[in-house]
Amino acid sequence: MNLQGILPFARTLLSAAASEGSTVIDATCGNGNDTLYLSRLVGKSGRVFGFDIQELAIQNTTRRLLEEHAFDNVTLFNAGHNTMKSIIPLEYHGSIAAAIFNLGYLPGGNKEIVTQSDSTIEALEQLYDLLAPAGIAVLVIYHGHEQGKKERDAVLKYARQLDQQKAHVLQYGFINQKNNPPFIVAIEKR
Repeated sequence: MNLQGILPFARTLLSAAASEGSTVIDATCGNGNDTLYLSRLVGKSGRVFGFDIQELAIQNTTRRLLEEHAFDNVTLFNAGHNTMKSIIPLEYHGSIAAAIFNLGYLPGGNKEIVTQSDSTIEALEQLYDLLAPAGIAVLVIYHGHEQGKKERDAVLKYARQLDQQKAHVLQYGFINQKNNPPFIVAIEKR
């Protein structure tokens, strides 16, 4: 297949916005896959801030980083992504190159604990102030469950109303796949 899958395309967007020395955010650490990727992307001189409300996700991410010998450039917070603006030190405000959100539930975890529309929109509003010019937020939207559908609708509504003078918004996904395939919404600060 010549078209990139959802997760490879998410990483293409991240690597276009961030590089060695950048500061980035994993807004939903999950099992640490994106946190590890971001750690390697920004290198020893970069910084990764990771958030997750579940202690299990923080533990899984920590284990993954240790097993894979990631750089010592990651700070994890057992907190919701809607707290990022108050938690990330002021010196990084306005300089975040990229952020990724995987919306839904923790793979292998409790499927009753899911990201919520209100906190995700609040996080996106905070993130806009944290992003550097041309910084990007990549949201991978898993909407195969009831809350996922509500969150999908809220994110799309929010993204569509963004002033085109302040942000570029992209939607990327496969439209002929069954079972509610995930898709991407990317928001680039102008």
